[in-house]
Amino acid sequence: MRLNPEQIAAIKQATAEVFGPEASVRLFGSRIDDSRRGGDIDLYIETDKTEGLIDLKARLLIKLFRRLGAQRIDLVVRRRQQPPEAIHRDALEHGVLL
Repeated sequence: MRLNPEQIAAIKQATAEVFGPEASVRLFGSRIDDSRRGGDIDLYIETDKTEGLIDLKARLLIKLFRRLGAQRIDLVVRRRQQPPEAIHRDALEHGVLL
């Protein structure tokens, strides 16, 4: 996994601050492959929150930019009540829980 411990802690803390402590966050995509270089930070978040997800995503991105610096970050957010789509299944199957 190509995130250092400080980055992982910042992602977990920011996610809990925005989505609550019950939210889970996984890293998926190219950053889970140590043999690759570069790439954006793809995060998959599961939450029990059902309203205001667009605003919550924006708040989380702002926090992450402030804590991690200028990074390309993609957020995929799924309500736990929502049936998983293909990207959700991929993130769950191949992603790394932070």
